[in-house]
Amino acid sequence: MNTSLLVWIILAPLIGAILNAGFYFYHIKKQKVSELTFALIGTLTPLISFLITLSLFLRMNEENITFKQDLFTWLDIDKLHIGMSLLGDNLSIFMSMFVTFVGWLIHIYAIGYMRGDNGFGKFFAYFNLFLASMLILVLADNPIILFIGWEGVGVCSYLLIKFYYGKAENVIAANKAFIVNRVGDFGFILGVVTLFFALGEVDLSFSSMEANIANASSELLVLSGVLLFIGAMGKSAQIPLYVWLPDAMAGPTPISALIHAATMVTAGVYMVARFHFLYSGIEEIGLLIAYIGAFSALLAAIIATRQTDIKKILAYSTMSQLGYMFIAVGLGFYSTGLFHVFTHAFFKAMLFMGAGGVILAVHHRQNIFDIAKHRATTPIIKFTFLIGVIAISGVPFFSGFFSKDAILAAAFQEGEYLIWGIALFTAFLTAFYMFRLYFIVFVAPTKHDVKYEYTSRTITIPLLLLAVGAVAAGYLNLPAVLGGEHLVDTWLAQLNSTPIHMSHLTEWILMILSVAVAGSGIFVAYKKYANFDIYHPEEETGLIGRRFYIDELYDYLFVQSSKKLSTFIDKVIDEKIIDGFIMRSSNSFVNIGKKVSLSQNANVRFYAAFMLVGMTCIFIYLYIKLGL
Repeated sequence: MNTSLLVWIILAPLIGAILNAGFYFYHIKKQKVSELTFALIGTLTPLISFLITLSLFLRMNEENITFKQDLFTWLDIDKLHIGMSLLGDNLSIFMSMFVTFVGWLIHIYAIGYMRGDNGFGKFFAYFNLFLASMLILVLADNPIILFIGWEGVGVCSYLLIKFYYGKAENVIAANKAFIVNRVGDFGFILGVVTLFFALGEVDLSFSSMEANIANASSELLVLSGVLLFIGAMGKSAQIPLYVWLPDAMAGPTPISALIHAATMVTAGVYMVARFHFLYSGIEEIGLLIAYIGAFSALLAAIIATRQTDIKKILAYSTMSQLGYMFIAVGLGFYSTGLFHVFTHAFFKAMLFMGAGGVILAVHHRQNIFDIAKHRATTPIIKFTFLIGVIAISGVPFFSGFFSKDAILAAAFQEGEYLIWGIALFTAFLTAFYMFRLYFIVFVAPTKHDVKYEYTSRTITIPLLLLAVGAVAAGYLNLPAVLGGEHLVDTWLAQLNSTPIHMSHLTEWILMILSVAVAGSGIFVAYKKYANFDIYHPEEETGLIGRRFYIDELYDYLFVQSSKKLSTFIDKVIDEKIIDGFIMRSSNSFVNIGKKVSLSQNANVRFYAAFMLVGMTCIFIYLYIKLGL
């Protein structure tokens, strides 16, 4: 069924970005545009997107329909048809609901966080554009349009990570994120092209591809699935393309919240779920995805246990939680993976926003031990941060408990006990490092008097709303063992997810074990850090503290080798071989020219002698030739 509302979900923040950009250009010339103007445009447009999405969701819930909007034909040639089309099915509307809602709350939060910044208007222009790009990705009806949004979020993340471009390290971090994601994006492009040849279809819409997937070449489908997942590795920061994510914390905290909670990093999980018809039929790729997710979750959790930057700890926790999501979608539990995307959006946005509030309160310190030494009382931030830490640690009955437990149950049901074991141990580490963070920042004793720090309502109100989601969101997919009806699984039935169908006794045992593991992590963190001496802080040393030297390894293998190759090309091939050949050739011509130029000396008698010699030669030739 067609509707004209789908495009306005995208256009609202896009128009906001254009308006804020225009007003910002006027502002830097005339200095007359207030922050209130930028803030109103920046926050009202995401709200409009959310309200439109909500209206479509309610209508779909009542009438069980799918929305589709064909805007125009982009390309139509002999074997290829690409339409600029938008799709509002259960999956895309589900994603759009929390992307727009959480995105809107982060925009409100940004008003308080960015107040007084010289780039206030520019920030909201980028922010709106970021949200619009993510919505293009989510609502796209074919992989080409999806790729436009895919690249859009990449460009916007680059612009926002280097927002304070006066510092060289911020620009380096943005370049790192951009370059690593280009590696993944190259895989994505090749995957789409391979899928096109595998299907041999003129229409590249998702419904058409799903209908014809059974007739495609299995070898090309396998290759396409792997290449597409390489794109997901880059966007969603999985091994080996994860190294950009911690450095992306160079940007302002609101952009960290938006990247980690509602936009860029969730794109890879969404893409795999959108191509469920491809991955469901190829078990080997699914296992590859699940194992990469498991080891990514474990690696990030281990590294997070020794980090001291509050935002980087949260960044590694995002990478770890994304690993859980890929375990689920890799094993065919698409709705379970997306359920964790949904719950994660609430508590991770709240954690980053809480971290930003703490950073403001202690005058932009980010080392957790420095924060503890200069601690300021921020009751709402402390309360909501604790809720976020509890939720991500999998404590009953907060949202993270339901979604993470479902993933553990899925791995156990499929007989992937290694993945299940890794995920369970990662749950222990998650509880440990998150409560380590909480105890150091908010609980460990300090020697100075802690003073109350006022926090803007534009910061505290979004935090409180997200806290409600961090507690209650999990109940939307309550399992049958707890009397629930799997509402999210039912809504996403189009994905043909594998259902969890083990006995209630087994589910209870797994839940109790999961809770015990999380409780153990909390207990260890409490014993070690609740009374930790913050004046003798831990350092990022050793193998774990130095992040297993992966960055140094990548620098040696790729950066330094590229520099050496470039130097070799410049100094040897270009300078000595190519330039040397050209210079020798040109010098030869110059020398010949110099010798020829000896006859051009402006001496009349010299020219007369040459004429005489020439005429003599002509006469001799005629004498011999004609026999005169």
